[in-house]
Amino acid sequence: MRFLFPILATFVFCSAIGCAQPHPDSNPVAIAQQFVGHLSAGRYADAVAMMDATMQSAMPEAKLKELWGQLQQQLGQFTALTGETRTEKLQGYDICYVACKFTNQHIDTKVVMDPQGKVAGLFFLPAKSQSGALPDYVIQGSFTEQEVKVGSGQWELPGTLTIPNGKGPFPAVVLVHGSGPNDRDETIGPNKPFRDLAWGLASQGIAVLRYDKRTLTHQMKMATIANLTVKEEVVDDAVAAVAMLRTNGAIDPKRIYVLGHSLGGMLAPKIAAADPKIAGLVILAGATRPLNHVIVEQMTYLAGLDDTIDAKEQAQLAMLTKQAATIDQLQPGSTQSPAELMGVPASYWLDLKGYNAPVLASTLLRKILVLHGGRDYQVTKDDLVNWQDALAARGHTTFKTFPNLNHLFMAGTGISNPTEYEVAGHVAPEVIAEIAGWIGK
Repeated sequence: MRFLFPILATFVFCSAIGCAQPHPDSNPVAIAQQFVGHLSAGRYADAVAMMDATMQSAMPEAKLKELWGQLQQQLGQFTALTGETRTEKLQGYDICYVACKFTNQHIDTKVVMDPQGKVAGLFFLPAKSQSGALPDYVIQGSFTEQEVKVGSGQWELPGTLTIPNGKGPFPAVVLVHGSGPNDRDETIGPNKPFRDLAWGLASQGIAVLRYDKRTLTHQMKMATIANLTVKEEVVDDAVAAVAMLRTNGAIDPKRIYVLGHSLGGMLAPKIAAADPKIAGLVILAGATRPLNHVIVEQMTYLAGLDDTIDAKEQAQLAMLTKQAATIDQLQPGSTQSPAELMGVPASYWLDLKGYNAPVLASTLLRKILVLHGGRDYQVTKDDLVNWQDALAARGHTTFKTFPNLNHLFMAGTGISNPTEYEVAGHVAPEVIAEIAGWIGK
């Protein structure tokens, strides 16, 4: 499945970067594969033994077992290591991405190792792969791309600004990701929906800014934030991206729009409320209901895809339902750990309590486009109805449903399921046309 929510998808646990002497026999790939092998085989004590002291304190055996169980609740049972790996270095630390196959999805397990070969960080990310041929709506040679920086200081993010050829100033769109540590293309398997949007809209004369999400670029620092909320995860960077575009002479500062997908769509009204000069919002598959309840709904849907819910699945759903109820009862000062709250800190849930995206959107004096995929099992027709109920009477609002599109706004047939996200595709041309036409009105 496509991860819909932030920290639930990330499972970030990481020790602080320090200074240590390299271990001469360290083989990062072998260490990472062995560590993931211990997890997949249920050898949690062996996995803990491979961690550094800080990681062992943060992630003892019982918590590691619970973490792996939560991961399989989302993705299905672990089936295999694919054998694919890639590595990089960061401040003297080795990072290895180990490709893992689960029943419902492939992911990359990111293992961070200190200079002595001890595991110092663990992350679970959507699998990264290369896309195939370009969609027909991309007109090669009609735009150029520039590498840019969004924000400044400790949270600066790398991004790409796609600018149409010709004389500006151009209208522009800032793309805001769904949950999890997304890259600027919102890559999942072989698919890159944000790249499709950027290149498709730029081919129609609209500049697009996309950037790597803070939970991807600054994973380690994000893990140290005591009271994390969507402000730090999403909102601040989107506002900074809009501000950066206003300083670019090729961009019309009065025609800068925010396009939010999934969690980004849910938070788009909050972003617009923080910057009254944003021209309008494009909401793609924006959730409207309490996220803890939507998570239970999604997991129930996935468990029932084979027309049966076995005892193990029932137990997992019962646990999620219990945690959802606990989240409903959270109050300031609550002491529950993230492990008791669907893997998300209490501060995150408390920040979203009382947030009603459609109601906030109804107060904004900006035009809004709401798009929905008829085959989306993650953000459903119930969410679309909530947007319609709140916004239909306000004017300057357009709704469009695409019956055969899924959560990624890619075409499919039959009952929607997460395995189709692993099949190479592209954002449907009618979505590009709808957005471009709406901005051009």
